[in-house]
Amino acid sequence: MTQAAVVVLTAAQQVVLVHWSHPPEQARLRAKRRVLAFSVALVALVALFFIVEPYRQSPSAEGTLLRNMRDVDYAGYLLFYITICAVGQVGAVRLSYRYARIARRTWLRTGMWTVTAGASFILLYCAIRYTQTIGTQLGFDMSSWEPAYWLAGDIGSLLQLFGWTVPSWGPAVSAWVANYRSYLRLRPLWWALYDAVPAIALEPPPSRALDRLPPSDLEYRLYRRVIEILDGYHALRPHLAHAAARHGHPPDRARHSPADEARFLKAALRARAEGSAAPPSPAASVPPPFAGHRDDFAEEVAWLTEVARSFARISSSRITARDE
Repeated sequence: MTQAAVVVLTAAQQVVLVHWSHPPEQARLRAKRRVLAFSVALVALVALFFIVEPYRQSPSAEGTLLRNMRDVDYAGYLLFYITICAVGQVGAVRLSYRYARIARRTWLRTGMWTVTAGASFILLYCAIRYTQTIGTQLGFDMSSWEPAYWLAGDIGSLLQLFGWTVPSWGPAVSAWVANYRSYLRLRPLWWALYDAVPAIALEPPPSRALDRLPPSDLEYRLYRRVIEILDGYHALRPHLAHAAARHGHPPDRARHSPADEARFLKAALRARAEGSAAPPSPAASVPPPFAGHRDDFAEEVAWLTEVARSFARISSSRITARDE
């Protein structure tokens, strides 16, 4: 059953690689030929398994194979099975290597390179098994080769499993990691705004320590964090105007870098804490030009993340200077 499953998997790999590497009209014909060839080989393999005698069973898989390798008929059956595997893996190496060089999507390219590596390990497994079977027939003790055989086969199988599946789940992992990184980088800015304007939070936040843990609804939490930061910006508009006036800039003048934005925001928070605000003016009532004016949410996150990083650097440098 195990050997039949390996043959079926090898054939399935060929079908996928053929469809990835050739135009549809060519791929169908090539895939049918490969399926037919592996089907014939599988039928022959199953028939030989029941025809070959004697079959000596041992307590372990390693012992069973080593005992039966001494039988010339079983050795021939085993070499036939390994040849089927080797032929399929040669095709996997050739086609996956070809596609890995032209694939444009990162995770697909990663998967194809991993499949290439896995198929190479399985070819090494086949070479070890060839040598072990022939050496046993010649009268040599080949039991010491077992660890190398299992290691090559296991590593090759795991690499292929990873390579075939990573194009489907890899992008989701990348997106989750990117969202979590942004969520963490926005923490200093969000907490500073929340401390100044608690009303921006839709829900009471966890403790600062627990806030580092990834929430179950990460995408929603990141969206809420961005919205609440923008709400905090709007709540600080009079103080932003006061900070701009102190620095000699009109309140509606756009700042051109995240570092400039972080400095203005820090000054606005200080002005709010001191109870300072600029007199109401038409300019002060205009929404801030530096945030909330991007149509793309990813661009908004990227901008606010850079502002938050600059804000955290300013805060840490002032704490260090005060300690000194």
